[in-house]
Amino acid sequence: MPGRRVLLAAVAVGAALAAGLIAPSASALPSSESWAAELAVDGGDDSNVVVRDEAVRLGNLAPRRTSTGDVPAEGDLLLAPRRPAAVTDRVATEVTADVPAGAQVIVAVRGIRDDGTWGEWDEAGTGDPAELSELTSEIQVRITLVASTDGRSPALRRLWLTADRSPVGFGVPAPATALTSRVFATRIGLVGNDTANGHEVERDDRFVALPSRRGLSPRGGGDYTVRVCATATRCTWAPVWDVGPWNTRDDYWNPAELRRTFADLPRGRPAAEAAFVEGYRGGRDATGRRVTNPAGIDLADGTFRDDLGLTDNAWVTVTYLWTGRGPSGTALDRATRLDVRAAPAPDAAVVGSVAPQARMSYECAAQAAGGRTGVGTRWIRLGTAQYVPAELVEARDVPSC
Repeated sequence: MPGRRVLLAAVAVGAALAAGLIAPSASALPSSESWAAELAVDGGDDSNVVVRDEAVRLGNLAPRRTSTGDVPAEGDLLLAPRRPAAVTDRVATEVTADVPAGAQVIVAVRGIRDDGTWGEWDEAGTGDPAELSELTSEIQVRITLVASTDGRSPALRRLWLTADRSPVGFGVPAPATALTSRVFATRIGLVGNDTANGHEVERDDRFVALPSRRGLSPRGGGDYTVRVCATATRCTWAPVWDVGPWNTRDDYWNPAELRRTFADLPRGRPAAEAAFVEGYRGGRDATGRRVTNPAGIDLADGTFRDDLGLTDNAWVTVTYLWTGRGPSGTALDRATRLDVRAAPAPDAAVVGSVAPQARMSYECAAQAAGGRTGVGTRWIRLGTAQYVPAELVEARDVPSC
């Protein structure tokens, strides 16, 4: 029989203030807030979840195919962003759910950073609050349901959340420069299957998979984007829409104090690579499978073949853009890809590409080469000899070069 976990709801801090029973003073302002989450499935960012018999459950219980084999069905419920009563860096969760043996209900939280981008997702468990990378005034909650190996769904009935501020602070704010590391890349394929965020894989698709949900973008979004370079002059920007290959909890791009698993490895080195190259953990992944290649990133077909020109699995250089901070913009979804050119001109050499909805760090805006003015002559400089048309990027207040 399914196990039952029932946790009592907390009383909302500041309720007396809200009722007008106490005059608001500086000392009486709430420092925390508790609330019951509205567990409504309304499509959009939600994936493979339904409400049935007064509980959130998985819609499709068939195993999900991945590049390294089938895994139990899973789905996400993404709650609307919320502004707590006070700035916070810690969110505790209290879950009421029916959870069959081997199934999971995983609650993760993220916060808006001061540069306007989302920080990484951090999981919260019973007695173990989510610890955000820095103080934030806005949070978002993601609930992942994972089926048991025999195909039974958990049933989420209630979720309470408490946001407050740690007296000592957990955060390690992101530095200005994002991490770059060299990892082995494999091709995803799997056209017609669903990714971890619910995207149906298409022919010539453009996205990547990394082995942790901490950097998983919601479906159709590019909150977490990587720049992948096959050579110094052939790079692509692509959103993280899937989890894998091999491990599913290896956030290897984080420093040891933030990395949730395999923290004894150097930053930037995937556990699968260490297992394959030097026999780390007996040469096996976290589920006990023998690792047969050192892959730390999976690439969708369009990213792999068309954007990077790869014909076989290969070592690539990856920059995990959300691990840094600073101004960034999003590629508009107007074409299959956005060409990056070596100069601010439509006839300049193509030196890269950006997938739709991918985020790009930028430096400034330049006028077209030759001093031309008018529509289509403003370009955003992403880096040295890297330019994209400004009208194809959603970005605000870009300074002039």
